[in-house]
Amino acid sequence: MDVFPVRRMRRYRRRIVQELFTETCVHVSDLVAPLFVDEGIDRPVPIGSMPGQARQPVGDLPAIAERIFDLGLNSAILFGIPKAKDAEASSAWAPDGVIQRSVRAMKEAAPDLVLCTDVCACEYTDHGHCGIVGQRCGEDDLLNDPSLELMNRIAVSHAEAGADIVAPSCMLDGMVGSIRAALDDSGFQDVLIMSYSSKFASGFYGPFREAADSGFSFGDRTTYQLNPSNAREALLESALDVEEGADILMVKPAGYYLDILSALREFGLPLAAFQVSGEYAMIRGAADQGWIDGRTAVMESLTCIRRAGADLVITYFAEEAAGWASEEQ
Repeated sequence: MDVFPVRRMRRYRRRIVQELFTETCVHVSDLVAPLFVDEGIDRPVPIGSMPGQARQPVGDLPAIAERIFDLGLNSAILFGIPKAKDAEASSAWAPDGVIQRSVRAMKEAAPDLVLCTDVCACEYTDHGHCGIVGQRCGEDDLLNDPSLELMNRIAVSHAEAGADIVAPSCMLDGMVGSIRAALDDSGFQDVLIMSYSSKFASGFYGPFREAADSGFSFGDRTTYQLNPSNAREALLESALDVEEGADILMVKPAGYYLDILSALREFGLPLAAFQVSGEYAMIRGAADQGWIDGRTAVMESLTCIRRAGADLVITYFAEEAAGWASEEQ
């Protein structure tokens, strides 16, 4: 006579008890909405490679801030597209720059919305790299230490405008420590730093570069972003940012680097993960073709990112997912 196992795992999967044993949930408060703000437009401009997403004019931001806050989203991260670019990214830290104006407008409309700002220069330089460019090792490349001063200026200008969190994404050596010192010296000790601490030189950034007009005119970004093959190096990069005073660590992209995200839990800091433009475009494209169920795929992807250890998930699906997550809770 066959003996059935005493431990029947399917007991946990009866429909009536499934919710009791759900280990990981996506809450609206876990989601961060990315916004592209274009200084040179007066109406939204759809982004071809990111269906459903658009560049937004500064004038529309108060209404957008109120809308996403009413959805229950606690936070947004802003990426600016300026009218003018130059080799020094001077518009990135101008008091009346696109991000500075955007932060002020959104804070006036929704004071309790937490605003993060991308601290980088690729959208503001005419060469498309993330800082000051010059000769390094016999070729044109991003110069580390001269670019740190630029990042300091950008971060302080964002804090002056009212940003709650600044997010340096340039992967420069020493960027967190340098920005922390600049913020503290300027009286912004309470502004948090969310470091893109493990940011990979990924093939999934293409739609973002179209959206933010941040393609590079020469070379690539492999001399400052991480090799996708290197896990130990990624952990060391984040460890160094912990030592320099990062308040939040980030892994970018999210879905293809869940092993890195999980490993970073050991540092004990809040973790963010960026579900990047290419990840969004693939899911959206397949859903629009009817090849997958979009809602199911989106919520599964976000749940897996949370399960791997993310406290915050930056995702272009934030507004849709906020509605779905509210329905499920």
